Amino acid sequence: MNILIIEDEKPTARDLRKTILQAEPSASVVAIVGSVEEGKAYLARNHRVDLIFSDIQLGDGLSFEIFESLQPPVPVVFCTAYNEYALRAFKSFGIDYILKPFDKEVVTSAIQKFSRLSGPQHQKPTPDYNDLFQQLKKQFEPASKPSIILHQGEKIIPLESEKIALFFIEHANVYALTFDQKKIATQYKLDALERKFSPHFFRANRQYLVNRKAVKQASQHFHRKLQVHLNIPFAETILIGKEKVTSFLDWLSNR
Repeated sequence: MNILIIEDEKPTARDLRKTILQAEPSASVVAIVGSVEEGKAYLARNHRVDLIFSDIQLGDGLSFEIFESLQPPVPVVFCTAYNEYALRAFKSFGIDYILKPFDKEVVTSAIQKFSRLSGPQHQKPTPDYNDLFQQLKKQFEPASKPSIILHQGEKIIPLESEKIALFFIEHANVYALTFDQKKIATQYKLDALERKFSPHFFRANRQYLVNRKAVKQASQHFHRKLQVHLNIPFAETILIGKEKVTSFLDWLSNR
């Protein structure tokens, strides 16, 4: 089985290669490419690829662009830090995905699914990437300035994402903290805000949803966690659990 990896983060790509070979020692990772243009060029001159593991958002665009005109189609397992809400449509197309951070179990499951579908009793899956790309483009390229509407008394106030440093939960209420240090109560749930503002904002944990532009740096913390340091004053400690560290670093590197 010849496998191509499309991933622009070298540590993530190396980790995925290692995990694939642990899951399927007989597999051959024929190449690792890191951009839309490299992916198109490689597949244009190499036709001995049985399965592709691909990130969705690369430095020069969405990986869907690589597969739009690929003939014959090659099955793809998308590896992404996007949450499952944004990925429901994949299942309707019979396309698999794994969420970062991935492990041997989920990679094994994806490879086994491909093996079953490509066996002698089945035809190779040939998903319609053109249709998929058109339907999901808006989900993975959200508006450049998503905003929310806040109700304060009789006033209706639009608040753009560029003005918001983070959302946080305090005493069961969700607040927005702006870059100019205004704390504003919202009527939204943090889960709904995560769906609306991803990928510009990252869900650090159950309590915090942080804007990329608010992140100054991150540092190592106890038990393989990361502590997020903001570029605005904020008294509370924001921690990234070890299970989210890889996806956080991936998100942070795609600023």
